[in-house]
Parts: sequence; structure tokens; C-alpha cells
Amino acid sequence: MDQSNHILVLDPKDNVGVALFDLQKGDTVTYNKTEIEIQETIPAKHKFALSALPKGAPMIMYGQCVGELKFDMAPGARLYPETVTNKTENYSLTDTEYAWQAPKPSQTLPKTFLGYHRSDGQVGTRNVWLVFPLVFCENKTIETVKNAMEDALGISNHAHFSDYARSLWDRKPMPTARESHLLSTSKLTQVELRFITHHTGCGGTRSDAQMFCRLMAGYLNNPNVAGATVLSLGCQNAQVSLLNEALKTTNPNFDKPLLVFEHQQSGDSTAYIKSIIEGTLKQLRLLDSMERQPAPLSKLSIGLECGGSDGFSGISANPMLGMAMDKLVGFDGKAILAEFPELAGTEASIIKRCVNPEDAKRFVTLMQAYEFRAEAVGSGFKDNPSPGNIREGLITDAMKSAGAVRKGGTSPVNAVLDYGEYAHSIGLSLLCTPGNDVESTTALAGSGANLVVFTTGLGTPTGNPVSPVIKVSSNTDMAQRMAQIIDFNAGTIISGEDNLDSASDRLLELIVAVASGKTLTKAELRGQHDFIPWKRDISL
Repeated sequence: MDQSNHILVLDPKDNVGVALFDLQKGDTVTYNKTEIEIQETIPAKHKFALSALPKGAPMIMYGQCVGELKFDMAPGARLYPETVTNKTENYSLTDTEYAWQAPKPSQTLPKTFLGYHRSDGQVGTRNVWLVFPLVFCENKTIETVKNAMEDALGISNHAHFSDYARSLWDRKPMPTARESHLLSTSKLTQVELRFITHHTGCGGTRSDAQMFCRLMAGYLNNPNVAGATVLSLGCQNAQVSLLNEALKTTNPNFDKPLLVFEHQQSGDSTAYIKSIIEGTLKQLRLLDSMERQPAPLSKLSIGLECGGSDGFSGISANPMLGMAMDKLVGFDGKAILAEFPELAGTEASIIKRCVNPEDAKRFVTLMQAYEFRAEAVGSGFKDNPSPGNIREGLITDAMKSAGAVRKGGTSPVNAVLDYGEYAHSIGLSLLCTPGNDVESTTALAGSGANLVVFTTGLGTPTGNPVSPVIKVSSNTDMAQRMAQIIDFNAGTIISGEDNLDSASDRLLELIVAVASGKTLTKAELRGQHDFIPWKRDISL
């Protein structure tokens, strides 16, 4: 990786460079002892031609094809979405040897974390009692129970803003004593109460109901979940029996406490709500005495996510996270890489990394089926980059994917999972999810991630109801502007203050602190608990 004169060239094969700082027309940069005159202003994060490139030439970045030129390009010319088209490299299912050795972490990295041990051998980083409905018809009940229980237990996270709104309306000074987001008034010490609402469970296909129940079985089996209260209307597609079947598939020995309430059998809504509150409070009292105990790092299962990516994401935050995961895999930990639309164009490298040839075939099958469905509705993976991605230098899907895949490091792929399947294998697993931030993060927790690391270049507040989400910034400017949502700044790699190795060690130290409950993530402090299941089929 050549980093000099305010530019970056990621691979010797590349024919485009990255501006690390704003470059002005007439500036001169040097690469391979050749001076290149910049043809126009090139903002930081954006790409430019390193040499004269003819129309139809591949755009090479990260050592692979990430696009094709629509026009002749002069040395130093900026690349725009209008000047390139998305293009990916061909791939085939070939059985090849893949040699890999885990990088060595810092000697000072703790080898254990403090977690909540479950009877099946899993270890939670949090101890959550979950309350959720099997169908959207019960969302109002969830809302009523949530308001009542959070107020009673002192865990409401909106009191500060309620005070603010009231002071504006009454035209009186706002009270300063109450800062509810600090969680200082909670009557719970060792257990957390989380509520989920959603818009599925009925009105769609039976396969969507089955998939939702499979997802929720994964949530119940997640080691961060101590037990749950489940609300059913009674007549919906997502029946209690479907959830029980999914639980048996996910974990035949599932033994966590599960309270199930059915509205249509109860009849009296007031009595129904009271019974939910009474049963849930009884379980909270029992669980609030549970304490954290030491556990090896092999008990960590880290979900890998990116959202609001920019032109630095694939240079700083993503490869740094990938190196941290390689080090974790060296401890026999688990890492789960999701977002299949953002792996398009990287198939060849992933196939080489699959330990089992059947997993390589399954990966290709899932990718092709996903893209076929996207194209059937007039879209495709090529449409994945958002306006924000493009504005910040990610001008093709292949370019975005080539940077996104680096979150998964370089370790072998030990399993390929479809949406809602649970990650049991040690090492790196691939999980088929959308690129949508919340849909993907939701799926990662459902596949057993007891912690999620989320890289971002533009800033996003995403959190999760059961798994803490560590937010990693790709650049220092955003980390400083959005300090209330960012937990870790990887922009020091761009400035040269850090390298991938040193920054990945610091990230691992933060992961251990968060896993042990010694540090709360910004999303947790904000009470950000996003949940959106992936609805693959149509409504009926």
C-alpha cells in the first residue's frame, strides 16, 4: 500500500489512486517516481486515474476490477459515476488450497471477558429479558406494557426530552437534575428489559412467517437473552407452534424461561396486560441476581456490519476490523460477515477461502438467487450504492463491495448461512442478509452475535435490542462531529497516527470492555434498539 504525497494506492495492480486530502487542479502528485498533474479538484476519498486509460479499460482498485471506463481518461482525471460503469470479475467454483495464519494480537490484550454463562455453554455479553409480539397486531399491547414497566423500573430513556418539550410548552426553565439517558435511576442491576415491535407475522406468505419465527428463535437462543415474554394474538400466520419448531431446530436443548400470552384466549384486555406485567416482573426479580463470570474470548461471536460507508471505509475502518477479527479467530472466536449485496464482485476471493466446497456452492447459489430476485423487480446489486456513498467516493457497487468485504479479514470461511440460520461454527461465517443497516444488524443478532461492530463513514445511530453495537468511524472529522454516536475512531489510520495492526489491537480492547459490561456503547446510552426483520416475499 503506497501512501505518499496525499494519495493512496492500495495495490500495485491498481490503475486508480485515492485522494487522502483535497487535491486542487494543477497540483502534482508522485507515484512510482512519475509525476501526475491533477486535472480538476478531487475531494478527499475520491479516485483519479494514475495513467492514461482508454475507453473500455477496467478500473482496478484493491487489485481487482471494480468498474469499466465509459470514456478515455487522462492521468490525474477524476472518476465520476458518469465516467464508469459497474463491472465485476468473473469467477468459477474451483477447489483450491487456501493457506492462512492468524496475526498475533498485542501481548497486553485480555484473554478473557466477563459474561453471563448459559446452560448450553454460550456466554452472553448482556443479560436481557426480551418482550416481543409474534404479530404486529400486538404492537399496541407491547407499547402499553413498555411504558408501564419502564416508568415503574426507572429505565425510561425519554424523560429528558419530555422535560425539554414540557419546558418549551410551559415557557419555563428546563429541570437539570434528570438526565435519564445515564440510566442512573434503574431499579435493575444485572438484567435489562428490552421490547421489540415489528410489522410482520401475518398478511404475507407462510414462508415469511416461518422465516420470522426462525429469526426470533435465534434471538431467544442468543446468549445475551436470559428469557422472554412472547405475545400472540392467536390467529396469525406466525403461530406459537412455528416458533417452538424453530427453537427445536436452533437448539434442541433450549431451556430458558419463556412466558407466552395469547390475547384471543384471554378476552379481557386489561387482565391480559396485567398478567403480562406480573409474569415479566417475577422473572426479572429472579434474573437480577445473576452475576458475570470470566469467559475465554472464544465465547465471543461478533457480527460485522457497515452502513453509511464512504471512500475511506474500505481503507481504514473495514480492514482494521478485519484484522481484529482475524486475531479473534486465532482465539477460536466467531465472526459473522453479512450483507450479501455488498459482496458482489468479491466472489472469486470468497470461494477460495471456503473450507468446504459445499459452502462455496451454497454461497454462489444464495448470491445468484438474491440478485435474480433483485433484477426481477427492475433493480440489481449495481444499484446498491446510496446517494451518500456516491457523494463520498464509492461510485460503483463493485468498489463498495471490494472495501466492504474487508470487514471479514482474511481467515477461512467455515460456514455459509441463509437468513435466520444460527452460527455454530468457530471462525468466520457468511450470513445472507440485505445491505440495509437495520435489517442486517437484526439478522446478525438472530444468528447468535453477542456483540456487533458497525463501521461507518457518514454516521448512523443504529443499535439493537439484545446485542451491543460498537460504532467505528472511518474518518476523524465524522468521529468528532458525531461523537454522541461513535465509539471508536479509525481515522487515525488515514492520518498516519495508527496502522491497521495497532488500531485493531485498540479495537479488540474496546470489544472486551464492552463485552464485559465495563463500557456501554453510544447506542446503548441513547436507548437505540432498532429491529427490522427482512420480508423476502410479498403481502397477500
